[in-house]
Amino acid sequence: MNPMVSDSYQPQETIKRRIAELVLEHRGLDTMIESLVREGCFDELQLRRLKKRKLQIKDAVVILQMQLVPDIPA
Repeated sequence: MNPMVSDSYQPQETIKRRIAELVLEHRGLDTMIESLVREGCFDELQLRRLKKRKLQIKDAVVILQMQLVPDIPA
C-alpha cells in the first residue's frame, strides 16, 4: 500500500489532516524549487527529484480528496 495514500475507511478528519500536511509539503517544495532555480546554482538531478516528489504529493492529494467525495451512482 502506498504510504502517501490513506486507507479509504479512515474518518474524514484524518483524511483532511493528511491533505493539509501534504499541501504544506507541496508548498515547501515549490518554494525550494523556485529558490534553487532563481539562484541558478542547483544540481539538475536534485531539481528533478524535487519536482517528482512534488508531483507525487499532488497525486496523493487528489486521491485523498476523492475519498472525501461520496460515490454518486451514474
